[in-house]
Amino acid sequence: MIRKINCRGNFHSIPEEMADSKAKDAPAKGKEAAAKMSERDQLAARDKLKRGKPRNYNLGNGVYRFSRARMYHKKAIYKFIGKKTPKTIKPKKAAFKEKPIGGEKNGGTRKVLIKKRKNYYPTADRIRKRPSKKLFSQHKHKLRKSITPGRVCIVLAGPHKGKRVVFLKQLKSGLLLVTGPFKVNACPLRRINQIHVIATSTVMPKIESVKIPEHINDDYFKRIRQKRAKKEEGDIFSTKKEAYKPSDQRKQDQVTVDKQILSIIRSHPDKKMLFSYLGSMFGLRSGHYPHKLKF
Repeated sequence: MIRKINCRGNFHSIPEEMADSKAKDAPAKGKEAAAKMSERDQLAARDKLKRGKPRNYNLGNGVYRFSRARMYHKKAIYKFIGKKTPKTIKPKKAAFKEKPIGGEKNGGTRKVLIKKRKNYYPTADRIRKRPSKKLFSQHKHKLRKSITPGRVCIVLAGPHKGKRVVFLKQLKSGLLLVTGPFKVNACPLRRINQIHVIATSTVMPKIESVKIPEHINDDYFKRIRQKRAKKEEGDIFSTKKEAYKPSDQRKQDQVTVDKQILSIIRSHPDKKMLFSYLGSMFGLRSGHYPHKLKF
């Protein structure tokens, strides 16, 4: 007999055979628990992979990627505020109908399904045709009130960030068509999103006289991507990617548009100031706050 103390401090005796059997079963139970835990961890990892990452996640210290105001617009909550739709209660259709039964001891009536159940159910669901949503080409692209043709804008993103460019027109995709001009600040004709632009108070006069070629549209700026060549014998690092080179058509269009804008700048009374303003880069120094600046 083995004497043991329980939680209350009292002694109680256990036979030696029972103590040995418990000691033998303990490692086996521990292994089983470890195997179960590993399976649970694997299932949890799979669930995480399936779920993916939410678009508004915690960056750390309770700071989220998007603010409440940004998520308000992203989720389009403003469409549902104050909107009340009355509940439409549909009348329930009867699933059964009563039929009389002959005989005194058969209950008199019985319930029969109106719509009989199928005898055969397909293993896969049939693909149903759904009406297509409004395509991107049919979207209405609004333009900020401060951005008008001939307005000088500051580029905030991309390879030309910090440069001052002249806004020409809005393309069908909603992107802005801008130019440097190229001779002044080396910014060519290019498309840019209006969220990456600050509109200044400087406006080019007589911008309506500038004639932009009709073929300059969204398709004009699309890059022609060549298909990958099949693997050839030899060194894989010997073949290098071809650098982008503007076509002769692009160069000609740049000259025709810039020539008209440069003539407008030269006719301006403060032409020296305009040339230096367009050629200079925008940047913030110590003590400069963007919300206090007047652009």
